[in-house]
Amino acid sequence: MNTALRITAFATALAATFGTAYAVGNGIDPVIDKKDSGASAHAKEGAGHAGDKDVPAAEAASYRIGLETPRLTADRKGELRFAIEDEKGRPLTSYVREHGKELHLIVASRDLTVYRHLHPTRDATGTWSTPVELPEAGSYRIFADFKAKGAAEGSVQSAEVAVAGPYKPKELPKASAVAKVDGYEVKLSGKLTPNKASDLVLSVSKDGRPVKNLQPYLGSYGHLVALRADDLEYLHVHPNKGEPGPDISFTAETTGKGAYRLFLDFRHEGKVRTAAFTVYTDGAAAAEPEGEGDGHGH
Repeated sequence: MNTALRITAFATALAATFGTAYAVGNGIDPVIDKKDSGASAHAKEGAGHAGDKDVPAAEAASYRIGLETPRLTADRKGELRFAIEDEKGRPLTSYVREHGKELHLIVASRDLTVYRHLHPTRDATGTWSTPVELPEAGSYRIFADFKAKGAAEGSVQSAEVAVAGPYKPKELPKASAVAKVDGYEVKLSGKLTPNKASDLVLSVSKDGRPVKNLQPYLGSYGHLVALRADDLEYLHVHPNKGEPGPDISFTAETTGKGAYRLFLDFRHEGKVRTAAFTVYTDGAAAAEPEGEGDGHGH
């Protein structure tokens, strides 16, 4: 899909107490941009409305996330429930299956140290649900990535979820070109350049040997999500065509300068793992010896 689409923004506000009271919640103005080489979806916080000249008739409807569980408890199993609602509050019940699923749900803490890629199930009323366990208190943003049946483009909507418990914000992990997770090492080559298509290559190895038999995960050998640190701009990219490892190539485009967290999902020996990186589009931060991984959330 080659058309950029702006969808009417919505605002959410939540209040939670983690020893100290604070409020979370911001509007977003999703921008969808899907490339021929892979699917890229952008969602950026801010306020805005759809431009009459830019939005096809099939995309006239706008959507929002209707949360049934806006609050969870840290380090405790819970269930996240929500519906995708139209402008009249009616749940959406007709979706196009993309990459094996009707809806992809990304959950990330505001400090970008916790990340989950989940696939909820939908009941007949249009309500989505998924079990989730988030290890730390704080504010989390959820991104619902989907395509309504009959729509010309996909959509990304987001909302805030508060997680109760002792709260201590963490600093953004240091910049790195290498991430280690469960005995695997993933190296990142390439650089993000604002407002320009950027080529990124992630190379997977284990025990010092290249992994050449990566397994498909949701129809691809890897999935890459990027979140910008200052405003949580969202970018979801699928890989260019290629062999099952060790290299996975992506073409991504960001809309501004700053620090990003990159999360690569890859599957090997029957398990999905996530390698995480911090990168800067302006090249201001030097890479550290190693990054970190997260094998959870699938």
